[in-house]
Amino acid sequence: MSFRSKAHAAEERREREKARAKRAALRALKKARKAAEQTGTKLSDWEGEFLGSVEERVEVYGRAFRDPEKGHLGASLSVRQGLKLKEIAAKANGKGKPRGSFGR
Repeated sequence: MSFRSKAHAAEERREREKARAKRAALRALKKARKAAEQTGTKLSDWEGEFLGSVEERVEVYGRAFRDPEKGHLGASLSVRQGLKLKEIAAKANGKGKPRGSFGR
């Protein structure tokens, strides 16, 4: 296998991983919004705007953040965006704020 084909295979793998992360992020955003609608949970204006703007950025750019210090390069959401999304999903499911891994 030549270097060119190895590089091409690695690039294809990165593209597949990006597409997978994009689909996962969009699915999580839509799932949180749908859970809030089904349970009748009233999201704040900020939460609704957050879901909409992040979803739009992921659809257009494939990711919702630009600064590599805020999250993994292959991820579609930054660490904080992922945390906020989990909090919104927990609120929609009636579970309150999710506990951190260090909380007991």
